[in-house]
Amino acid sequence: MNRIRAALETSRLRNLMTSRRSLFTLLAVAAGALLLAPVASADLLTPESGGSPNADDIDTLYKFVLAVAFIVFVGVEGVLIYSLVKFKARKGAVPAQIRGNTRLEIGWTVGAAVILVVLATLTFVKLDGIRNPPDSSADGLQLADTSRRLPPSGKSLNICVNGQQYIWRYTYAEDCKAGKNLGAVFSYEEMVVPVNTTVTLDINAQDVAHSWWIPKLGGKMDAIPGYTNHTWFKVPAKFGNKPGGTVFFGQCAELCGRNHANMTARVRAVSVEEYTKWLDQRKADIKSAEEQGAAQRKKLQDGGNTTGPAAAGQNPAQPDDVSDSQAETE
Repeated sequence: MNRIRAALETSRLRNLMTSRRSLFTLLAVAAGALLLAPVASADLLTPESGGSPNADDIDTLYKFVLAVAFIVFVGVEGVLIYSLVKFKARKGAVPAQIRGNTRLEIGWTVGAAVILVVLATLTFVKLDGIRNPPDSSADGLQLADTSRRLPPSGKSLNICVNGQQYIWRYTYAEDCKAGKNLGAVFSYEEMVVPVNTTVTLDINAQDVAHSWWIPKLGGKMDAIPGYTNHTWFKVPAKFGNKPGGTVFFGQCAELCGRNHANMTARVRAVSVEEYTKWLDQRKADIKSAEEQGAAQRKKLQDGGNTTGPAAAGQNPAQPDDVSDSQAETE
């Protein structure tokens, strides 16, 4: 009987040691994954960045908060695991009856308050750079003064972003109100912008709620019918060096209908010279389309004013048919 008890006790201890080793191994693997993942795959655990200063500030703030949260998590879980192992139930053992620890309670209260103060301070320090756009760089697109209170210089390239089921429309105009931007350059799906230039966006929707989001260019912004939201980005010069520029991809981040997954967005950042050529070509295309449309309207109007079988809306064969029928009657 004693041998059986000893064997069971030995087996229990062996299983306990195995469980401990497995637990510590799991914790070590998890900690290593958290530390090595950002190196192995950039932006896997943090927001994408690099395409605009506001995206970089968001990423920096997120990483700082994540680091503080990780330290708190490891500390709390470490104390918890230590307590589980150190003070586990033992046969015949009587645990100490602790009814409070004033120093400990004051310590963790003050510690939590200090953490909140540090996080709030850093957030407010970074918030200005996230919300308020800087001036365009000296080698960016030279823009005229605007009435918008965004960059300190009052100069920006403004684009009206309009969400529609299930596509994005971009209108290059200062005034995004309906009827105020007729004849302005526009595009669908892909927005073309110059590098080193502060781009401000007026975002709204035509039908249902959408959400504009290009991760590398900053935080997302809701597109709401009847209401205009504002955001900005400024793409560094290095992204416009290669031919064709650099394309940043995004996706509507608000469920907007059955084809929501197909509502993608693209921003192509090019050099100032390439952007100017693109803009001039778009203006020429719009002018050519307007001239062709005017010619077609004039042709239809002239055709409607003529008499005879070629008049608009009249069948040229009709007079002959009528003559034949009259001849048969006679």
